[in-house]
Amino acid sequence: MTKKRSKRKTVIGVVTSDKMLKTITVQSEKLVKHPRYGKYVKRVTAYKAHDEENKASNGNKVEIAETRPLSKTKRWKLVRVVK
Repeated sequence: MTKKRSKRKTVIGVVTSDKMLKTITVQSEKLVKHPRYGKYVKRVTAYKAHDEENKASNGNKVEIAETRPLSKTKRWKLVRVVK
């Protein structure tokens, strides 16, 4: 009996840093409704992602997927460069 792996989470965001070797920082924005006032507020999350071939550069829109821990802070890997 083999277990089926579940679909991994994917996020689309913008590369904010590519200064590290084989690592990029990706920022993703989401709108969250304020609990009291009801206004939608932008929230930004930063992810460290593994970029094996150093394809992505600053300002690129990329898709990243969840993976096993690759280092202390890296838990995502680059899937593709969108734009």
